[in-house]
Amino acid sequence: MRYWLLFLAIVAEVIATSALKASEGFTKFIPSIIVVVGYGAAIYLLSLVLRSLPVGIAYAIWAGLGIALIVIIGAFVFKQIPDLPAIIGIVLIVAGVVVINLFSKTVTH
Repeated sequence: MRYWLLFLAIVAEVIATSALKASEGFTKFIPSIIVVVGYGAAIYLLSLVLRSLPVGIAYAIWAGLGIALIVIIGAFVFKQIPDLPAIIGIVLIVAGVVVINLFSKTVTH
């Protein structure tokens, strides 16, 4: 259940961040509302996850996967194609999340 809530928190944060770009500095109403609701939902869901996961682990997963998804959305939706060093960095971030989940004794499965 906690990973399902964490997944929903990540999705809400990615939607909010994508809308943040579309809001053009909060000058567009609908994207601005999506930003506020999305970030509110993301933080609320993350707070529920923190009942059963350590904050550092939960935040590492949330931030790492959120970054990777935003890069993908940026490339496809906003035509912001990352260069090779950026791609390598994102791969390393995702690898770090995988290592934490597979090998860390801090994460209780």
